[in-house]
Amino acid sequence: MQSENFKFNVESQAFGVCERIGEKLKMPAKDIRLFFIYASCMTIGSPIIIYMILAFWIKMKDYVNGKRNPVWDF
Repeated sequence: MQSENFKFNVESQAFGVCERIGEKLKMPAKDIRLFFIYASCMTIGSPIIIYMILAFWIKMKDYVNGKRNPVWDF
């Protein structure tokens, strides 16, 4: 039960980088997540840095465009 709750929180409340990339490329977000996982294992974590940069970029873009998520709304 607790692992399902954790999985839901990670997938729904995470940065949404894979989901946004999937929307742009018209691909399932699950495939993009797998790519990041496999690429991170093969290249000793460098895609994680790219993921974090993309997450920052997306959050800043949402902030500038006015799509801010209030802290207390889940």
